Amino acid sequence: MAALEEGFTLSAVPLGAGPHGLLGVEQSDKIDQFLVTDGGRTVILYKVSDQKPLGSWSVKQGQIITCPAVCNFQTGEYIVVHDNKVLRIWSNEDVNLDKVFKATLSAEINRIHSIQGTEPLVLFKKGAVRRLEALLAEPQQKIETVISDEEVIKWTKIFMVFRHPVLIFITEKHGNYFAYIQMFNSRTLSKYTLLFGQEEKSVIQSFSASVDRKFISLMSLSSDGCIYETLIPIHPSDPEKNQRVVRSLLLKTVVSGNARNGVALTVLDQDHLAVLGPPLPDSKECLSIWNTKFQTLQTSKELPQGTSGQLWYYGENLFMLHGKFLTVVPYKCEVSSLAGALGKLKHSQDPGPQTVPHFVNWETSQGYGLQNSEQSKRILRRRKIEVSVQPPASKQLLSTIKKDSEKHIEVELCKFLAIKQTPDFHTVIGDIVLELLGRHKAEPSFYPRNSLMQLVQTHVLSYSLCPGLMEVALEKADVQMLQLCLQQFPDIPESVTCACLKIFLSINDDSLQEAEISMESVSDYSDSVQEEKMEEQTEILHNGFSPEEENCDNCDRGLNEKPRAAAEETTSCPVIPKRAALLRNAILHSAYSEMFLLPHLKDIPAQHVTLFLQYLYFLYLKCSENATMTLPGLHPPTLNQIMDWICLLLDANFTVVVMIPEAKRLLLSLYKFVKSQICICSELNKIEVSFRELQKLSQEKNNRELYSIEVLELF
Repeated sequence: MAALEEGFTLSAVPLGAGPHGLLGVEQSDKIDQFLVTDGGRTVILYKVSDQKPLGSWSVKQGQIITCPAVCNFQTGEYIVVHDNKVLRIWSNEDVNLDKVFKATLSAEINRIHSIQGTEPLVLFKKGAVRRLEALLAEPQQKIETVISDEEVIKWTKIFMVFRHPVLIFITEKHGNYFAYIQMFNSRTLSKYTLLFGQEEKSVIQSFSASVDRKFISLMSLSSDGCIYETLIPIHPSDPEKNQRVVRSLLLKTVVSGNARNGVALTVLDQDHLAVLGPPLPDSKECLSIWNTKFQTLQTSKELPQGTSGQLWYYGENLFMLHGKFLTVVPYKCEVSSLAGALGKLKHSQDPGPQTVPHFVNWETSQGYGLQNSEQSKRILRRRKIEVSVQPPASKQLLSTIKKDSEKHIEVELCKFLAIKQTPDFHTVIGDIVLELLGRHKAEPSFYPRNSLMQLVQTHVLSYSLCPGLMEVALEKADVQMLQLCLQQFPDIPESVTCACLKIFLSINDDSLQEAEISMESVSDYSDSVQEEKMEEQTEILHNGFSPEEENCDNCDRGLNEKPRAAAEETTSCPVIPKRAALLRNAILHSAYSEMFLLPHLKDIPAQHVTLFLQYLYFLYLKCSENATMTLPGLHPPTLNQIMDWICLLLDANFTVVVMIPEAKRLLLSLYKFVKSQICICSELNKIEVSFRELQKLSQEKNNRELYSIEVLELF
């Protein structure tokens, strides 16, 4: 028999609002502590018994965490991946992730696996796997391709079998599923095609698995609402042959076949499964435990606020998102027997909770690593990256760079880039850039701008691979090159970002008009602004708040005294379109940490700070012209990004800007805007109290017929 106990909310902060939802829950080196990775920028360490966070770390704005954070149980350090290729390693004492160890890898990572007593493993999106320390010793090493280009890894898991790790990962291609089994003791890789049985072909929504000495029991929850089992041999008869395995029905219609979201599956022990999903088409989502031995439902708990379709478990706790909050539900599974399956087991015969191994759902798999490496390997991450051996084609190009003209190098580079890319393509491109910059340093007149632009546009470079590139572009005030680097490089330091901003603000208009700058989604608003839009902007600044209200006298005076000249000034763009393109499409989208950016912003001249503030305020007014509060274009800066930059500039330069006469009107406009927002919040708080009372009145009246008319009075 199994039971679900009363759950509790672990996180008081809403999670899963990022582009990838909640990425994972992983155990820390303390048995009661867990790392929770949100799909945006944050990793939080929680202690379950105290129901409180112990620490929180975030990547810079503009960066996105793409892999759940895990704990390295050998060192006690934490590991996370952001922007698919960048590894960050830190400890509890670290405060800012931007200052911890960083390694930029050569291929995109799918998942990092780590478990007690083993070395973490890094699984790449193309199926290759590396030990962490060996990878950190040479981050730019070549990563081979294991799966085909169209295959996508859907789920992965690592087990320990006879003290040796066994990796299984499931891929999908055109609706067909394949299982790869990697044996690390024999270093063999076996591939299996997962065949459907007599049932109709369906989409597999969740995976889980258990293992014994001979077989991996792969469980899959399909779109028809049924759970199927596939037995995959650990030791195949012919490892090099693509073998086939057929799945069989294990449990029928455990969730509604119409469910498309909020569905998950995880194995608890050899006889019990936990399932997340609605049992009937019109019912709410439920968390249930099923007995697979006797095919009976043991217990179920309704989740009225819905879930994200993600389920994790460690020890005797299930973790999931209930609504927007991380919830922990303790559970117990007794020894499987017929009496227990039918709910007739006497309490006196309770053998106590059974210890279960860790199996998790395909969204956040918890892995087992390789055996312990030597302690001395831990210092490898601090060693310098050695240049890899170049293939013949790149050697020939490098030789050409040393002696030929810019035009000839450009032609040879085009030929090289037309060749099919190899797995170490990014390393080769980095070496070519370094060779070009090296010759420029030796011969200042040699500046192969077109070749460098081509290389940046390959989308494989980063600042850490070629820091000298942006230094040269800054020296030459090459705004086109700087714009391209800011858009392509994910790891530009704040000092370099600020140096680019100085160039963009100080370069004269004539030089900008001659430069070839990407003008994506940027237009000159000054000619299109009409008197009607000016009135509309004034209304939106009020945000629906009428200055005639009696409760906001100070705000009334501030808004009614707004000079007409200031309004006219803010409706025209204060910079030319090409300067606007540099600021909007490059600077505002740059990743940064406030702590490191603020000191560099103080070095910008006051007149340039004022100009940038005027442009940011102009963008804010443009956002306010439509109901969605967004700018036109494919990748416009968000309202939050605009407001963050305004705050940063004022924090860094307020004492200087406030003394400049040219900035007086702008500061007054910002001041009045903030005052109006305070008034609006005050009025909304009053309305909120009334709505709460309405909600209480509606909840008290439960005896409603099919049709009724109610009158609720507000005083």
